[in-house]
Amino acid sequence: MTTPDLARRRVTVLGSTGSIGASTLDVVSRHADRFEVFALTACRQTEVLFRQCLVHRPQVAVVGDAAGADWLASRIAETGLSTEVRWGPQALDEVARAAETDIVMAAIVGAAGLPAAIAAARAGKHVLLANKEALVVSGQLFMDAVAEGGARLLPIDSEHNAVFQALPGNYGRDPKAAGVRRILLTASGGPFRRRSLHELEGVTPEEACAHPNWVMGRKISVDSATMMNKGLEVIEAHWLFGAAPDLIQVVVHPQSVIHSMVEYADGSVLAQLGNPDMRTPIAHALAYPDRIESGVAPLDLCAIGQLNFEAPDYVRFPCLDLAYEALREGGSAPALLNAANEVAVAAFLNHEIPFLAIPRVIRRVLERAERIAVSTLDAVLEADAIGRRWASSLLH
Repeated sequence: MTTPDLARRRVTVLGSTGSIGASTLDVVSRHADRFEVFALTACRQTEVLFRQCLVHRPQVAVVGDAAGADWLASRIAETGLSTEVRWGPQALDEVARAAETDIVMAAIVGAAGLPAAIAAARAGKHVLLANKEALVVSGQLFMDAVAEGGARLLPIDSEHNAVFQALPGNYGRDPKAAGVRRILLTASGGPFRRRSLHELEGVTPEEACAHPNWVMGRKISVDSATMMNKGLEVIEAHWLFGAAPDLIQVVVHPQSVIHSMVEYADGSVLAQLGNPDMRTPIAHALAYPDRIESGVAPLDLCAIGQLNFEAPDYVRFPCLDLAYEALREGGSAPALLNAANEVAVAAFLNHEIPFLAIPRVIRRVLERAERIAVSTLDAVLEADAIGRRWASSLLH
């Protein structure tokens, strides 16, 4: 039976042209009786955004600059669509907090997605958080915004979504009080899990972006290859679940079938399993607390045959240790870590520095950059800018 249109939940996708955005629209399109698209946003991929507008017919489309907005508006006018075109950071904030939207998928990569994600939280939206940097850079500020706005925050990273599903529904903000002994974040190990330090010296961006299990953007693929992605997820788990650093452990699981686990005081370990496809956590969060079809193939455990686990190698992948250090220090250190990583990864992708220089740049920024209080959004953005300035100066 089809739900009446007035009952459909209206979705805004911040970063609709990326892999998470595309997967979100795929799930939404499978459930036209439940969801409709209010707004789609992109920075530079206006051609992709235009094609998405033709299919999903949003009320608003947002792009990064005026030139892109002029191009998109002219193309949309030719089709007869009524989609309104806006541009710039203020437009992102406006669609994130608009009364016309119920669900906001926060999928803009990096610190650039932070202001709009906070705007959605303060507006009390159903926030689907795929932009882990929002919590890494401004954890306390973001969680305060969620509380003040009465927002519902649901994690989209497959690991955090798995932990969310394995925790008791009423655990509150104290995992130990709920009998949790450890949160176990699984990591595939990336494409270089078996490479020696010597072999890592000469790896190329193309090799780093060839993830063995997941289809991801170039930046997050490099983060997976350095294991910084897992380090950022440790920081994110701290804020999402109120877990102290020592309560969060990383376990390498090459098959990417178990997405994460929660171990309890009685010895029980609850795990969430599924094929490595982001549509599973997206469908879970979109329909929560209901369950809907995601388009993901059923998991065939007999075909998989076995599941393997190993401890991470902190010598070959020092980014993971750097993330723990930044989390334990707190304050602006996680923002500096994230900013330095973004600059270093971009340099690596542009063939400006070798792969193993990424953690070296990050460590030097953490050693040298000044610390500031990060109690406001402006202060968080200033800490991010400090980290970028230090990283850029080290590169040049």
